[in-house]
Amino acid sequence: MVRYERKYLVPYELLDRLRNRVNGFVRPDIYTNGNGSKLPQYTVRSIYFDSRQMECHSEKLEGVELRKKFRIRTYNQAEPDSVAVFEIKKKIANRIYKHRAFAWWKDVPALLATSDIEQYIHQKQEECSSLDEASRFFFHLKKRNMQPTVLVVYEREAYHGLLDDGVRITYDKNIRSMIYPDMQMMFTNHGLKHLFEKHFILEIKYFTEKMPTWAKSIVDEFKLRHEAISKYTTGFDVHQRQTVTY
Repeated sequence: MVRYERKYLVPYELLDRLRNRVNGFVRPDIYTNGNGSKLPQYTVRSIYFDSRQMECHSEKLEGVELRKKFRIRTYNQAEPDSVAVFEIKKKIANRIYKHRAFAWWKDVPALLATSDIEQYIHQKQEECSSLDEASRFFFHLKKRNMQPTVLVVYEREAYHGLLDDGVRITYDKNIRSMIYPDMQMMFTNHGLKHLFEKHFILEIKYFTEKMPTWAKSIVDEFKLRHEAISKYTTGFDVHQRQTVTY
């Protein structure tokens, strides 16, 4: 299913005002656990893969209209029942398509070593495409010899629309990264560098062609500017410069 996505780089000084303005139109995401905070948030951890030629990174910088990102994503801290999401995120302009498959985090090393998706990928009757999605992910990894390139970690404060549950509002905060991580570093909190010192990323996601009227009015009220922000490319590039100016 196609989803539309808009991203905005917003100063932290506007966070409380923006949150208060948005709160009348949303409810907290039921899957958030707070991570010790009273806010509806959780920690997102993603290791992005790229080829040795950095094809995914180059496509973003060159503005290629149809581009893909490949990542393994987990959440919060390592637990015996932690789940890993194998994901291809395909973007065409502001439209997003995702191919996803799931496995236990503890099985990820064996899965990456063997590509045995039938043994390790979770399969459910209502998700008959799970093996197809996993097969697509591993096809690209093998064909393009993709390697772990960037670990991106952040706290995501998440909400759903009250009038339309398909609308999702997230505030991605404290975004930080590490380049060339080993897979066992997925849950590390050390050696990470901040992407933005003074800003967070607001994401507005929806399934209709037009952004909800209330969301657009808030964007206009706060004079927010839509930007094609990539946590992957920024997370890599921040290690190539000495200071962060955002």
